[in-house]
Amino acid sequence: MDMIHEAAHVARHEAARAASASQSGGEFLTFRLGAEEYGIDILKVQEIRSYEAPTRIANAPSFIKGVVNLRGVIVPIVDLRLKLGCDSADYNSFTVVIVLNVRGRVVGAVVDSVSDVLELSRDSIKPAPEMASAVDTSFITGISNVNDRMLILMDIEALMASAEMGLIDSTH
Repeated sequence: MDMIHEAAHVARHEAARAASASQSGGEFLTFRLGAEEYGIDILKVQEIRSYEAPTRIANAPSFIKGVVNLRGVIVPIVDLRLKLGCDSADYNSFTVVIVLNVRGRVVGAVVDSVSDVLELSRDSIKPAPEMASAVDTSFITGISNVNDRMLILMDIEALMASAEMGLIDSTH
């Protein structure tokens, strides 16, 4: 029972740390989806792999491309371009899968390309603008201007754990 209690304590601590990291800056992996550049907390990234066609799952939403076997672990693959409503992009030599660890589950996210890792100060991150209720911006934690590029910072955990994704039990 102590191990379960300790694991829950560690999970709460990590969640609090992640929440404060988005407010206080930190290191972000940046990637492209179409013309936009996004950033996610580097601590959520397990690895970056070249794209390989996943095994399709019947009746899955269009943004869930299927699953791949990653060293014995079956990993769902989400195409972030489709999930975020970008124009469909071609799969090419730059297309990669960012393997994420989200709430103890391993999930792959297909992106057009990975740019780099940036350290952003709290002062360089501006709050996301308020949008009409039809636009879901709940997963956007802020926007930063880096070398004349707009970088949209997202809470990949909130996006992957959203109810319509159905990948991660929201009660955890």
